[in-house]
This record gives sequence, C-alpha cells and structure tokens, in this order.
Amino acid sequence: MTQNGDDATLVRRPGIPDLRMAPDRTAPPQDPQADEPPQELPLDRNQALLEAAKQVGALLKRKGHLFALAGSVAAYAHGGEKNLQHDVDFAIRPEDAETVAATLREAGLTVYTPPEDWLIKATCFGQPVDIIFELAHQPVSADMLQRAEEVSVDSVRMPVLAPTDLLWSLIAAFSEHHCDFGAALPIARALREKVDWERVRHECGDEPMPAAFFFLMERLNVI
Repeated sequence: MTQNGDDATLVRRPGIPDLRMAPDRTAPPQDPQADEPPQELPLDRNQALLEAAKQVGALLKRKGHLFALAGSVAAYAHGGEKNLQHDVDFAIRPEDAETVAATLREAGLTVYTPPEDWLIKATCFGQPVDIIFELAHQPVSADMLQRAEEVSVDSVRMPVLAPTDLLWSLIAAFSEHHCDFGAALPIARALREKVDWERVRHECGDEPMPAAFFFLMERLNVI
C-alpha cells in the first residue's frame, strides 16, 4: 500500500498502540511469508488478491470488527477495472489494531509490524495484506468506517470505503515524493459519478499535488 507515500513521518503518534504481535519470532522479518504453507490459488494475480481480500474480509466481519476494504480492490468492488495493485488494503481504527491482529493470528495468518507506524502487515494465501489505521496522514475514524458501503466483493459481501472517502484517501496522499497520478486516474474515471468531488477538493485544501491532479482531471473532462 502506498496511500501515505514515501515521505510519511515514521514517528509513533499518540494513541497508536506499540504492536508486538508477530506469531512466530523465529521467522526473519524481511521474509514474513517464509513459514506460510503453499496454497492452491488461481495463477491470475488479480484473482489471487481477490481471494485474499475475501478471506480477510470474512474473518474481520465474522468477529464483528469495524473495518472497510480500501485501495484498488475497493475501487474494483465499486465498479472499477480489475487491474489490482500489489496488495490488499483494509482500513481500521488505530485502537483496534491489536484485536484485529489477534483475529488474523488465530486464523493462522502471519502478522508482523513494519517500520512504518501507520499500518500492520499480514499475508494471506501468499498475498500481502495491509491493515491500515492512518490514511493520507490522518487516523482512520469511526465516522469514515461507518460511511462504508456493504458491497459484494467477488461474491463475499463486506464493508468497502465509500467512493468519496476512497478517492480522498488517494488524492490527499499525493506529495512531492509520492505522486502516482497514473494509478489514481483510472479509479477517478471509473468512480467519478459516485464521488462528491467538492468535498474531496475541500478536504484536500490547497496542497499543490492534489491541486495538480484536479487540474489534470478537469483538462481530461473527468470532472
């Protein structure tokens, strides 16, 4: 997940738990998938990511966690292209990180804490899963998760970030060090009729990179 960009400040923020929940301390941190048994999955990477999203989403839903699917899989669930990125993203509140990690561990998934202090990571069916509690440098709020829409994700229903929140999380994260318009533009095109663009523009403020993206979308008649 690259929502926060490469320039995210790696300073632990108040209220974010110091997570130490890796299930196997003997596994090297640089290879969290080392102890995970091989899984039978489709050869297609997009379908493999969907299978991981379905599995993790079903686990979190079954345990009653407040969460929402995010990132490129969320865009696909809302009607975007099936051209998924390199991982699966879920948004949760910072205070729920430890209990969510425990749920995933109990299900046999590898869970570990990366250097970045705005997410934890897991692997499911060999695919990377980011459990994010900060989007665009802001803590994920209960209000955002409660605005999520229950959508069928390849036949499994789960909460998915509302299109407006999803596009805000992509655009507001743009900076001088993270400015991948090419990844966000197809999502903006696909979901443009479902997004409150005035709200997204207002919440992005006058930051230059989001402003440049809005200019590009206007020139391309996306908005």
